Amino acid sequence: MRYRMMFCAGLAVGYVLGSRAGRERYEQIKRMAQRVTDNPSVQEAAGLVGAQVSKVTTMAKEQVAGRLPHSGADEAHDGSGTGWPEEARTGSPY
Repeated sequence: MRYRMMFCAGLAVGYVLGSRAGRERYEQIKRMAQRVTDNPSVQEAAGLVGAQVSKVTTMAKEQVAGRLPHSGADEAHDGSGTGWPEEARTGSPY
């Protein structure tokens, strides 16, 4: 999210600078930005950042899922269809 905001801010700055300096300066800024984004080192760094974000996101999801109350709906059942635990079906409470 942070990098997306930085990217949008960069686009906005480029647009403003380009519109103030005229079309020629805008095209110059655009070419420079394209060279930066096409640079293998930049692409490698972006890939590493993306992998780290994915890893952190996965870990966060697992932590949140571990803290949520468990409903038991996803557990395997014995096919009885009652939805009651085994001990409740084995004998009458009366």
